[in-house]
Amino acid sequence: MSERAVPFHCPYCGDEDLRPHEAETGSGHGQWECRSCLRAFSLKMLGMVARPQNGARP
Repeated sequence: MSERAVPFHCPYCGDEDLRPHEAETGSGHGQWECRSCLRAFSLKMLGMVARPQNGARP
């Protein structure tokens, strides 16, 4: 797996013009900026979701 997963769309406007965000604090890992709506956001994996038992739907 890659060290950094790249988002394909902005979660706010849906545009594809995303670039890594250089934070002022120096910790820019997982932070992205959308050049279309000028928003900055971060992505974080929370963990794996358990599979439903016996074919139950979530």
